[in-house]
Amino acid sequence: MTTQNENKALPPKTCSVERLVTLEEDVKKVLSGEKTATRRNGRYADPGEIMTLEGRKFVVDKVYSQSLGELTDDDARREGFQTVEEYKQSILSIHPGMPWLPQMRVWVHEFSPVE
Repeated sequence: MTTQNENKALPPKTCSVERLVTLEEDVKKVLSGEKTATRRNGRYADPGEIMTLEGRKFVVDKVYSQSLGELTDDDARREGFQTVEEYKQSILSIHPGMPWLPQMRVWVHEFSPVE
């Protein structure tokens, strides 16, 4: 399946790629290679889109939906954390009052540096 066909199967974006990674701590993790994915409650990018952070370019490789209950420690490491629990506590500290529901679906955006 081509990227163009994959994009047709995705719902419309709810935000722009420029808003995908904005927190200073997350930007630092992306620039150092510690963070290669981010989860959002909406779809912020299409596969193939370019995100620029501090002059460095990153291409969005994959975009897909996942439930919070499906998260693994490997997923958390791609987010820049050691465990799902560490990732969960970080998210809940950013979004006070947000429930962590295993069935809640999020959009995963995986990216890599443009060489």
